[in-house]
Parts: sequence; structure tokens; C-alpha cells
Amino acid sequence: MSSTQHDSAQQWTERYTHAVMNTFGPPQTVLVRGEGCYVWDADGKRYLDLLAGIAVNALGHAHPALVEAVSTQMSTLGHVSNFFATEPQVGLAEKLLELVGQQGRVFFANSGAEANEAALKATRRTGRTKIVATHGSFHGRTMGSLALTSKEAYRAPFEPLPGDVLWAPYGDAEALEAIVDDTVAAVVIEPIQGEAGVIVPPDDYLAKVREITQRHGALMWIDEVQSGMGRVGEWFAYSASGVVPDLLTLAKGLGGGVPIGACIGIDEAAMLLQPGNHGTTFGGNPVATAAALAVIDTIERDELLAHVVEIGQRFRDGLGDHPRVTDITGRGLFLGVVLSDPVAAEVMKAALPAGLIVNAPTPDRLRIVPPLILTADQADDAVAILRELLDTVPAAPAGTSS
Repeated sequence: MSSTQHDSAQQWTERYTHAVMNTFGPPQTVLVRGEGCYVWDADGKRYLDLLAGIAVNALGHAHPALVEAVSTQMSTLGHVSNFFATEPQVGLAEKLLELVGQQGRVFFANSGAEANEAALKATRRTGRTKIVATHGSFHGRTMGSLALTSKEAYRAPFEPLPGDVLWAPYGDAEALEAIVDDTVAAVVIEPIQGEAGVIVPPDDYLAKVREITQRHGALMWIDEVQSGMGRVGEWFAYSASGVVPDLLTLAKGLGGGVPIGACIGIDEAAMLLQPGNHGTTFGGNPVATAAALAVIDTIERDELLAHVVEIGQRFRDGLGDHPRVTDITGRGLFLGVVLSDPVAAEVMKAALPAGLIVNAPTPDRLRIVPPLILTADQADDAVAILRELLDTVPAAPAGTSS
């Protein structure tokens, strides 16, 4: 069947079910166009996007700077193998190290899971094999990154998983200290847990993790795939802690929608991976790295870090006093709206016909991760819709677990 511009969202969904592997379940709708912070479906309905491709579309949809960078680079040099270097590849590596503020080296991949695979392989070069991960963590769906991801439903169908992984409660430095010893290669930490519902650890947690790892000669590996690249109002969520990690992984917002990931080795960890230890065909390609440079340049030029803090506060002010909201976690535009009863999925479903895309990572939490360019008026519109939904979505049945 050939595609036509007249197919409805329902028709496209039916075609999807017969052509695409059923790994995600049925799509909520079929999107055909985006501009700024809005997307449109195949029926012409417009939605305000508070999900941004799960914290990916940092500059929204069809941003002129990103379109220009990708178009220009593709018309100049689209792909070469990693037997050769390219100008945007080198330029992006230098820029990321500048943002980190440390000496190091960058390995480019195509996603967050791939960036974490690279970091996992780097830890093996220490001569140790044990990794400590945390409950509630999400690091990817490839076999190595899945081994570090705690959700049982993701893990169980594919066990036994590779690696020698130990588990610690997130945010509990004392529990971590009881687990880490001189046989541990690395501790992998999200500075804010995204898939768990935007969980923020105690203020001194990362500093304590750094002290524990240094004492035992283990690497501190920070996964900023979701929290990094300006999402919290700083380039990296770990920055406020003052720590310097050994390994840092990035993706999602880095390319603004163009697939790219990065594993950064800092100081001595920069030399863990040597020729022949790792590789990728598409990682660090000119188009993806040019896109990432355009994202970073735009965030700097348009002073979006300060803007993210301002708009994030607007959500806090607008939703924090609702009787159904018990807390708002996170920073900047990486927010978790904690509900008094487990109706997040119902709110998410009701939001779509109301013209709003929002996410429910857990039964009692909504996740707000819109484009960093979201305006004050758009934030106010989103707040108004969410407040109305929270007023009208029925309460969860008695005994429903959150």
C-alpha cells in the first residue's frame, strides 16, 4: 500500500501494527509535522509538546539553526568512516570538554545506550569487573546497559545479563559505602533519575559517591543522558555538586533530535579505551556532530540556561498549589509532578485530546521535559490544561497502588 497524504491517524496506526515490530505497543497517535513547541498529527490536530521526544528536542521542532546546520553539512560531507576525522567531530569533542571544564577524550556513539556501552567497556579496562548501579536506574536497553538498568520487567526476559552488577539504594550513601570495596570497577549514577519519575538525591549524595569511589580506586561514572545539555538550567546536573566524574555519558538533548551519544573520559579515564577496544560505523558522523554544535551554539547564544530556570519555576508556581499535587521534583525543565493518587496514566491519556503531550513514567508521577525554548505563554497554557485535567480525572479506585 502506497502512502498518501489523505490517510488518517487511525489508518496510519493500522498500517503501523502490520509493519513495525510490536516493541512499543500501539502509538498514541501519528505525528506528521512539528514547529517550535507544537506538533501536528495526521488528522491535523495540534499538540503542545511537553515530552520533546523524551527530553531530546532541546530546540523544539524544525528549529532554523538545526535545520541549517544539518542541511549545510549534508550538502558538504554526509558520512565518512572513522578511519578519517572531520571538522565538526573534532570541534564538538573540544566543545564538550570545554563545557565539562576538564582534560579528557570523547567517544561518539549514536544513542545513550551506546554511550553507556562504551563507558561499560572502559570500566573493564581497569582490570576489575564489578559495577555498582542503583535501584530505580535506567541506562538503556542494549544487553550491557540493560544489565545496569534496575526495572525487573525490562531485565527478566533477557537474563542472564552480562557483567557483575551490584545494587544499591539510590540516594543512600551509607548503603553504597557498605557495598563498594577495592574490587569494584565503577559506580554508575544518574544525578537525577528520569525514568523512575525525576528522583532527586540528597544534596551531598554525589560528593559522597565521589569520596567513596576515590577511596577504593573505583571510577565514578555519571549518566547525564537525560539530565544533561541544559535541561536543568546548567549544562550538566552534576555540576552543582562540585564533583569531577571519571566517565560522563550524554545523548538525547545533545543532538536536538539528530541521533548522537557521547562517552567522555576525564583525566586518566580518557586513556582507558585504546585502538581496537571499541568502534562504531556512524558514531561521530559529520551531520550528527554538526547538529550538536548547532544545539550548543543556540543554547549559548539565546541564553537558554537562564530561560530554562525561569520557565521551570513557572510550572512549579502554577501547579504546586493544586490539591492533587504533593510535590514537584527536579530542576529547570526536568520536572516530576507527584500526584496524591496513582492516576498519572489517566491524566496522560486525557491530555492528548486536550492538545497536550505529557508523560507518566510511574503511576503517581507526571514527567515534564519540554523543549528548552518553551515560552512563558506556552507554559501557562500547559499549566491551565493540567490543572483542569487534575480537577476532572476521576480518583483511583480504593486500594490501587501508587
